[in-house]
Amino acid sequence: MTQPISVIAKSLVRERLRTGLSLAEIARRAGIAKSTLSQLESGNGNPSLETLWSLCVALGIPFARLLEPQQPATQVIRRGEGTKVIAEQANFEAILLATCPPGARRDIYMLMAQPGADRISHPHTPGSVEHIIVTQGRALVGLTDAPEELGEGDYICYPADRPHIFKALERDTCALMVAEQN
Repeated sequence: MTQPISVIAKSLVRERLRTGLSLAEIARRAGIAKSTLSQLESGNGNPSLETLWSLCVALGIPFARLLEPQQPATQVIRRGEGTKVIAEQANFEAILLATCPPGARRDIYMLMAQPGADRISHPHTPGSVEHIIVTQGRALVGLTDAPEELGEGDYICYPADRPHIFKALERDTCALMVAEQN
């Protein structure tokens, strides 16, 4: 069985950037050479279990996180998509759009916007995530470098610790926003 080095490489870069520490500092804390860490982040090398474990300790993450493939930064679910659960005794259905990590704080907002100037938000605290469901109208929403056009009933989530935008494309556009902070 081959090692998932490309997944490990992307995870190392993702987690190092999340910490805000330099390559040299993570290598020092893990007790490995900076060049070794650089090679691993490039997808080269054959790291031992001990090396990976030391890196996890230096990054402050569980070992399994190195083996998790990176998820897209933005997730979009269009109205009518997703797995439905339908009630037997009532005209009622539910679609789970997202789960929240334990211990996270959630704030819920109703957004009302008119076409015009873009609402560009600066990055929030590290680990912040925003979930938006357009309830009326259309809007351009998401990361400023890759926003999505959403219509009524469409859902998007994105990392709010990066620059993001909400721009109404129709009059009286409304949306529900759930802001998560860890």
